[in-house]
Amino acid sequence: MNFLLVSATVMEIRPFLDGLPLIEKQSEQLSRYQHKKSIIDILIPGVGMVPTAYFLGKQLALEQYDLVVNAGIAGTFSKSLPLGAVVHVVEDCVPELGAEDGDQFLSVFELGLADPDAIPYTNGRLINDILDKKNPVNLEIIRKLPKVTGITSNTIRGNAESIARIRRVAKADLESMEGAAFFYACFSEGVPCIQIRAISNLVEERDKSRWELSLALKNLNRMLLDFLNVH
Repeated sequence: MNFLLVSATVMEIRPFLDGLPLIEKQSEQLSRYQHKKSIIDILIPGVGMVPTAYFLGKQLALEQYDLVVNAGIAGTFSKSLPLGAVVHVVEDCVPELGAEDGDQFLSVFELGLADPDAIPYTNGRLINDILDKKNPVNLEIIRKLPKVTGITSNTIRGNAESIARIRRVAKADLESMEGAAFFYACFSEGVPCIQIRAISNLVEERDKSRWELSLALKNLNRMLLDFLNVH
């Protein structure tokens, strides 16, 4: 099996990498590891949609993979999701892609600038139905994770006004800075993919003393190791 693991920063997956033998470092962003008979490419594009879209699109044009995995941390809007929980993001979007019209916001779809049902979109959303399809990779461990919806933003929110504003535009369980770009590239290339995230904090007035970053990273890396060990 050939896997590609995409993470914005190496910090988020360091414990996972420490358990794998390195085959070669191909570039600043890409390294190749091995586990049993599986080849695992690790792509660290950097934070945000732009580097994720560029480096992931470039890599998918060069290599074929049985599965591409996006792993990282995220903040949650939902108090029903405990801090530290690992979740499976099945839907994502870029809710701020559009234009302001006075006090109203118009999406690129409402503006007629994009077709909400043209690949890779479904009704203006990026929806991952991988669990409904036959795949060469065992995804049973992923099926056990809570399914959530996400939004992808250039700025992670930390004040009440901006949080309220984005929640009027889009309903979602969590917020990341790369998820939608990841889905867009994989869906466009027709590559099986999953996005898993560990919840580090509530999306609220920024107070890192309330975050559970260490717990989130511990649980995320444990999930990656568990997933790898069944292949």
